[in-house]
Amino acid sequence: MQEFLNWTIDTIREDKLIGAWMEERKYDWTPQVAKSISHILDKGRSVLIITDDDREWFGKYILSNINSSKNQRPLLPFYDFKSFINQPKNMKSENDIQLIKDMLNISFPNGYYFWYIGRSQSENATLAKVSKNSFLWLLDEEVPNSFTLRSDNEALDTQLLQMFRLYNKTLSAYLFAEIDIDK
Repeated sequence: MQEFLNWTIDTIREDKLIGAWMEERKYDWTPQVAKSISHILDKGRSVLIITDDDREWFGKYILSNINSSKNQRPLLPFYDFKSFINQPKNMKSENDIQLIKDMLNISFPNGYYFWYIGRSQSENATLAKVSKNSFLWLLDEEVPNSFTLRSDNEALDTQLLQMFRLYNKTLSAYLFAEIDIDK
């Protein structure tokens, strides 16, 4: 079983489809991914994916690939949050947010967390930002316990795809006891 940080570096260097830029961000990446994967595979929590409007395509990409038969692993609990709440941006009051959290607590008795991808200022980000344990891939704003990217980067879409590729590989590696995310 390999240490997670070393495995991440080796995977970035060996996989030609993952950009070298990820190696520079390994210390931002590994703690967030380790926490996310632990929530799913150790604690049995479900993942609710939310994006801003411009990254909606990426949310669909994640959902269509995370449980692909090509992964050769059990199906994992990833869901499109819009399948529960059609317009997440309409949640403005604390009461609205609490009602949704109550519904999600009933629906997911083992727990859940949000995976948000997009601009921090988007109304869609509200619920993910106020919920603990959210997995945040934010654009243009550095928030503690998040992975930040720049929206003006011409390679942003490519970077998102590379990040997902590494995340997906990490899920499989942990599921099949190839890595130890605690080290």
